[in-house]
Amino acid sequence: MTRTPDEVADRARRSATLADLDSAVSCCFACPRLVSWREEVAATKRASFRDQEYWGRPVPGYGPGDARLGILGLAPAAHGGNRTGRIFTGDRSGDVLFAALYRAGLANQATSVSRDDGLELRDTRIFAAVRCAPPDNKPTPGERDTCAPWLHREVDLVKPTLRVVVALGAFAWAAWWPTMAMVYGVRPPVPRPAFAHGARWSGPGVPALLGCYHVSQQNTFTGRLTPAMLDDVFAAAKRLAGLA
Repeated sequence: MTRTPDEVADRARRSATLADLDSAVSCCFACPRLVSWREEVAATKRASFRDQEYWGRPVPGYGPGDARLGILGLAPAAHGGNRTGRIFTGDRSGDVLFAALYRAGLANQATSVSRDDGLELRDTRIFAAVRCAPPDNKPTPGERDTCAPWLHREVDLVKPTLRVVVALGAFAWAAWWPTMAMVYGVRPPVPRPAFAHGARWSGPGVPALLGCYHVSQQNTFTGRLTPAMLDDVFAAAKRLAGLA
């Protein structure tokens, strides 16, 4: 059980496998505000889920350890991953994301509703910059930095095969640069490329980075992000990853 930033960094470094890392992530108590919020949400619940037992803990990444494509998100949703225990599972954002992954041939089914629903990802691993559901979907800079060693170690463990990362939103885009520096020892470009949907950056010896609007309802319900736009991003990601 980790309770301080130093303990997070040490435990992440000592995780020898993804299974070990995932187990360690789910036992993190290092950010008091996030711990309080995730547990409050799990106790009060949403009316439509009142008969369900919420996960109410940090949410590990999901997908095979030899993934060539990584999807980097912001944080679990309060009544999505924080309820189900699997990233992007059980909420509207996940409905959009997994439908797109299915169309791209990167998932065996188009829906993701629970940890035991049979979903399998192909050549793809999904992880988040922050592992606990934050109030208003806004982690603080300190919470982001405390959680960063989990992300760094996860990327390090899939480093041998990882070829491309799709950053969902500006927060994930910004989280990639220190991850790249820590894991690959490559200094980020100066100035750092600005986030935009469809933005691309590549450098020698590191995965290519693609920007994509987040699959949040505020983007998908307004038409800012359409299924066709998502399909284009994943088609490009597959080409860069050598999967097309």
